Amino acid sequence: MRVVWLWVFACAWGAGLLAPLHAETVTVGAEDDWAPYSYAMAGQAEPQGLSPRLVRAAFQTQGVQVNFKVLPFSRCLHDAEIGRLVGCFDTTRTQANSHSFHWHTTPLFREELGIFARSGVPGREASLPDLVGHSVGITVGYTYPTEFMRHPGIRRHVAVSDANLLRMLAGGRVDYILVNTRPAQHQLHRMPELQGKVQRVGALHMDSFWLSFSKVHPDGQRLSVVFEKGLQTLMANGQYQRMLADIQQAPRP
Repeated sequence: MRVVWLWVFACAWGAGLLAPLHAETVTVGAEDDWAPYSYAMAGQAEPQGLSPRLVRAAFQTQGVQVNFKVLPFSRCLHDAEIGRLVGCFDTTRTQANSHSFHWHTTPLFREELGIFARSGVPGREASLPDLVGHSVGITVGYTYPTEFMRHPGIRRHVAVSDANLLRMLAGGRVDYILVNTRPAQHQLHRMPELQGKVQRVGALHMDSFWLSFSKVHPDGQRLSVVFEKGLQTLMANGQYQRMLADIQQAPRP
């Protein structure tokens, strides 16, 4: 009987059905103000949204437990870059930061980088050329496409948050703003004073987002590989698709 139980235990362990006795625990930075993907909620110690769910689930498939440190995105990215944190989400990959972090192969998800203007602006679907000669608001500490950031014909103005960015636009201080579409709609739902004053008029492109891993932290490169394996496991067993569907099928505010 003892031999049989040892055999059953060995099979279960090999199939990944038993957790290791001493699971590795890592601390990852989570941005605090980007609903519905990653955000802090009053009375909740854990970050909310799709990204922390994905990150926790992917690591768990590889026997790694996750603690989250919730903080503003600019601090989150900085702490990962200097090695204070092993990683930070949600980060877009650009020419400016591509060599600053270790990147897993598969993005967490994709989200439109929308162009917003004041309501009533006529014209076709706007794109990068339509921003030339205009003032465009962006959020400080966020990453934007290199071709936009380096374009000499675009006047860029910064705000400390997406909410302030929307107020800046509604107040006429800039002609356009760049903001991810679904998060912008969530912000507007919480800002009734701006209802009917701003609108999406186009898109720059579809952004891909990653958990950026520190090049300075001793575990950064290794965990980027571990995390990619976890993402692939979630995609193979259907859990990734179900999590993504929860966000995509939820009614937009």
